Amino acid sequence: MSAWLPVAPCTPRDCAHHEGATRAPLLATALLCAGCALTLLGVLCVPAVLLLGPAHRDLVIRRWAYAVVRSFGVRIRVTGLTAGRAGPGAGELVVANHVSWLDVPLVAAVLPARMVAKSEIRNWPLLGPLAALGGTLFIERERLRALPEAVRALAGALAAGSRVAVFPQGTTWCGRCAGGRFRPAAFQAAIDAGSAVRPVHISYRTTGTNAAGAAAFVGDDPLAASLWRVVTAAGLTAEVRILPPVPAGSEPGRRALARAAQSAVASDSANLPAASVHH
Repeated sequence: MSAWLPVAPCTPRDCAHHEGATRAPLLATALLCAGCALTLLGVLCVPAVLLLGPAHRDLVIRRWAYAVVRSFGVRIRVTGLTAGRAGPGAGELVVANHVSWLDVPLVAAVLPARMVAKSEIRNWPLLGPLAALGGTLFIERERLRALPEAVRALAGALAAGSRVAVFPQGTTWCGRCAGGRFRPAAFQAAIDAGSAVRPVHISYRTTGTNAAGAAAFVGDDPLAASLWRVVTAAGLTAEVRILPPVPAGSEPGRRALARAAQSAVASDSANLPAASVHH
């Protein structure tokens, strides 16, 4: 295992379960079919969407991503600062904690961006082709030597004015704590491009209670099992909080910049410390 390939202590058995109210199997099945159908529709429409201008494209992506999350039966609550589209020479690196596959459409619904994802996702059914067509920057986490090339590609996208979203914990965590530390590689790209870093905190609740277990997608959890947990968890709400930007030049180096962004996300999470509570 390398620093570029972190492993969370969260497991499906210990972390990924829902103990609250559940939906009837028939309704859950209908939501599952609706969510998958809308995701497939997005894959089919990507070539047409790419022909739109930036403003219209962002609007379509936001509405589609919002609809995907809602179609799986998940409510969305967005709080915090608003952020416009990154313009020429003003790229923005969006960094968020990582709990679930739901995090990806949630970020897209609030801050449309090019995503950074592990190369394996390219081969996922439905989501893989959609991610590739949408301009996702894929990284080979197993090859540490590929890291400099990945940082250059990320910096190039930011320098060109793109908004790029990354989950710098490197893997998913159950959401019952602040999670793993933010890896500094992506922050070097922000420094090289002179881009601001936009921290985002994501959490999941049901009726005011932390319900991260229903949404958690950790370890070797099968995607089908995670999908079923989500659609059967009644009242599941995703909360997305957009935090103030951190200028790339405000910290002395990528590690300090990563710590600053991590602390912002962690402190927004029930005042938990930036370090994980898992040991």
